[in-house]
Amino acid sequence: MAKKRQTAAKENVVAQARGTSKARSPLGKRAWDNLKSLGGAVLIYLVIKTLLFEAFRIPSGSMIPSLLVGDWLFVNKLVYGPHVPFTRHSLPGYDEPQRGDVVVFVSPYQSDMAAAGEDPTPTLVKRLVGMPGDTLSMREGLLHVNGLPQRQGYAAAQNAKGDPNETSPLMEWQRRIELTGSRFGPPPRTPTLDHWGPLLIPAGHYFMMGDNRYASKDSRYWGIVPRGNVRGRPMFVYYSYNADDSDRPLPFITDIRWARIGDWIR
Repeated sequence: MAKKRQTAAKENVVAQARGTSKARSPLGKRAWDNLKSLGGAVLIYLVIKTLLFEAFRIPSGSMIPSLLVGDWLFVNKLVYGPHVPFTRHSLPGYDEPQRGDVVVFVSPYQSDMAAAGEDPTPTLVKRLVGMPGDTLSMREGLLHVNGLPQRQGYAAAQNAKGDPNETSPLMEWQRRIELTGSRFGPPPRTPTLDHWGPLLIPAGHYFMMGDNRYASKDSRYWGIVPRGNVRGRPMFVYYSYNADDSDRPLPFITDIRWARIGDWIR
């Protein structure tokens, strides 16, 4: 009887050892579990970034005073339909771009940027001022849409003015969509910053301009934006610091614009 008990005890010890061995996760399995967790987190991030929201930093003063250099924005990518990466297609959105919207989009090809060795199709943020079918012109610095003057808000009107007669070979693209002999008057022989058009915006395209019009390289230079290039609408400023003329070290810490944080973009 004692021998049987000893044998049973030994079998229990062996069983417990085997159970403990099974309960322990091998190093490879634990590494795989960790990798799956990390992969899941990365996948969730990519889905959110690609389809829902993305952060965007304002690098230039082309949208002053609406947006300042050093503003960081949350961009709603779902509103106009998220773009499917590595394709020319977008998923349906719940709204369409409207005149007056601030829009994030991929720029049409800019040959001068390519010649300078820079990205010829950067992602930009501007204000949509011309819809498909609109006729746009500028006379004495005042934008007209379908013959009606579009005065800027007081804050934007206070932006510094440039040379109204400034012109550029890049503006020659406008000839493709210029109207001649229309009720809006003849186009100028040479388009300038303050005098161009009338231009008829074709279907499926938009005309974008910066609020800081004398310091904005926009549709006047690189052309109209296809609907497929639209990526989203900025929502609000979630972080901002004085990045353009700060005299302090580490301005992203010492020159935070606390009053701008949380501002909704209009």
